Amino acid sequence: MTPERDRTAARLLRSSAEHSYDPDVEINWDAPLAPDLYFVPPHRSSLYGTQLWAGMTEEQRITLTRHEVASIAGLGIWFETILMQLLLRGYYKQDPTAAHAQYALTEVADECRHSIMFGRMIDRLGTPVYQPAGVNAALGKWIAATGTGPRMFAAILICEEILDTLQREAMSHEQVQPLVRMVSRIHVVEEARHVRYAREELARQVRAAGKGRLVFDKLVIGRAAYLCGTHLIHPNVYKSVGIRPSDGYRAAMANPYFQETIRWSGERVVTYLDDLGLIGGPGRPLWRLSGLLPASHRFA
Repeated sequence: MTPERDRTAARLLRSSAEHSYDPDVEINWDAPLAPDLYFVPPHRSSLYGTQLWAGMTEEQRITLTRHEVASIAGLGIWFETILMQLLLRGYYKQDPTAAHAQYALTEVADECRHSIMFGRMIDRLGTPVYQPAGVNAALGKWIAATGTGPRMFAAILICEEILDTLQREAMSHEQVQPLVRMVSRIHVVEEARHVRYAREELARQVRAAGKGRLVFDKLVIGRAAYLCGTHLIHPNVYKSVGIRPSDGYRAAMANPYFQETIRWSGERVVTYLDDLGLIGGPGRPLWRLSGLLPASHRFA
């Protein structure tokens, strides 16, 4: 255990003690939803600016964003469940008296509250639970059971930082429901610690990893980027406004406004992973398909 690693963990433990929230107390779950407010900023809706959007009533547009935020929350729960398994497997091998190990458990506790909070929000919204299925679900189980080293932290960072960027905007947006704004605010405050922990741990593990190890890790990281970039919004959300899932998904993926939202949401994490040399290699085609890279990006 390095002194730097433990000092970071000790600071994060203090921050956790001072700035943690209980969603059961902080959020008024019984408050009525505002009929005229969106659930994501309207310009971030996957169909904003398309002909399908132009043909919707205001009520339909609000309904679509209701299901879109449920999709984002469902993906967040899915990734957080994987993260909790990874952290617990790592903790099993650590010294329980070390600050670094204790912070890992603290983060698990945070993620438990977050997943419950997201689950309660989805229930309050009255939508289906939208989560990865099929091949993506199988890959998630595989990562949860085997993920270690750079691929573990990089894959989780991609999802965490995309959600963090979206929620930082939503939490202060006047057109967004108070419930969504409060959920976003709590998650942003506590997730800042998780991002710091994961970034520093990832950088250390990249320095310690051999080139052969990183080749495979880049493939797994690319697959995680592809999942987050192309499945942030589940195709079935479009059923809520009478649009066939395949038609809605195709329109969203071709929508320049939504393409920009995906790129924008991934800017910070893409820059960080690129600086660490984790974008490229066998994961290059998946990164290109993810929509997270700017058009000007050049692989090393």
